[in-house]
Amino acid sequence: MITMKKSKITNNHATQDSNHSNQNNHTNQSSDNGWEIKRLGEVCDKASSNVSQNQLANENGDYPIYGASGIIKNVSFYHQNKEYVSIIKDGAGIGRIALLPAYSSVIGTLQYLIPKACIDICYFFYFLSSVDFLKYKNGSTIPHIYFKDYSVEPIFVPPLPEQQRIVSILDKVFAAIAKAKANSEQNLKNAKQLFESYLQSVFENKGENWEEMEIGEVLKKTENVDPTKYPNNEFTYLDVSSVNKDTKEIENVTLMMGKDAPSRARKLIKTNDVIFATVRPTHSRVALITEEYDEQVCSTGYIVLRTKEFINCNLVFYFLLTFWFNKQMEKLQKGASYPAVTDSEVKGIIITFPKSLTEQKSIVQKLDALSAETKKLEAIYQKKIADLEELKKSVLQKAFSGQL
Repeated sequence: MITMKKSKITNNHATQDSNHSNQNNHTNQSSDNGWEIKRLGEVCDKASSNVSQNQLANENGDYPIYGASGIIKNVSFYHQNKEYVSIIKDGAGIGRIALLPAYSSVIGTLQYLIPKACIDICYFFYFLSSVDFLKYKNGSTIPHIYFKDYSVEPIFVPPLPEQQRIVSILDKVFAAIAKAKANSEQNLKNAKQLFESYLQSVFENKGENWEEMEIGEVLKKTENVDPTKYPNNEFTYLDVSSVNKDTKEIENVTLMMGKDAPSRARKLIKTNDVIFATVRPTHSRVALITEEYDEQVCSTGYIVLRTKEFINCNLVFYFLLTFWFNKQMEKLQKGASYPAVTDSEVKGIIITFPKSLTEQKSIVQKLDALSAETKKLEAIYQKKIADLEELKKSVLQKAFSGQL
């Protein structure tokens, strides 16, 4: 009988406070320095496209049309002869804003806001950058925000010369932040590329007494299991999204009873197994099974690779991370909306490795060390990037509270 051990649940569901603050308590106020507190709806107009996307698609002109992902078509239709701010009102990117040029149009999930004469367009854009639009989110399947809800957001309105002074400061600060962020992002990219380059060279520059086999030849037979046959047993389930495609760590697993097991929960996993998601294989969801998940269950969306005694499981794990292997998956995958490869196709890929287990272990140790160092560097640069984003928020907060 197959035993299923209870594992620790690693997913944490963040809670969100859905209670919107009562913005209606804000009334127009003035201060001695000429600053006024107004509502967003009082200082701008909202507009939306008055032509359909199909109509626009038939046009052939000189002015850009913007969708949620950027410029999608050049058309001769335009809404405004001056700059304006667009905002995504539907979907995953709600609240994302952009300052767009004159003689351009927006469609679909975008709408645009045009400030009145009392508001400098750049000041208006920077202010909107400081607003938390997610607190106005409605809906779950397709989340959206309504202008009527966020139009009550209070905005501090100083005299125009003061607005322009604040914009001048923010332009300089944000340019410096953008440069620092770009440097950190490049350093992060360089760290990843260094590891990937070394990893690729390990399997390309094979030495003497190296073996060449199909992956299927280095694997033991694995087992399937039906958790519903053990209805009262608790087990940990790894679905396709349980492996982080960036860190290759297992996360967001589910603890459930056998009677509640989905039909895809059928593959038994053991310590030192390597799992690879055959669904969207170029996402490279690869993980090594630790003792925590011994004799648990993963989705049929994975192939389980249990290595024979003559090859180190960690070496196979690293091989699946190589650029070369990823390119093979890209060539083999089928399906447009749900690309996938079969277990047999993965097993048919050629892997090269030293015959000596001692040499295999030495390679793995070097890769482990470089991987650990790379992750340290990645953590440093990612923290720098996060800190720079927090700095932007802090500067905006000061700007719109009269502290600049």
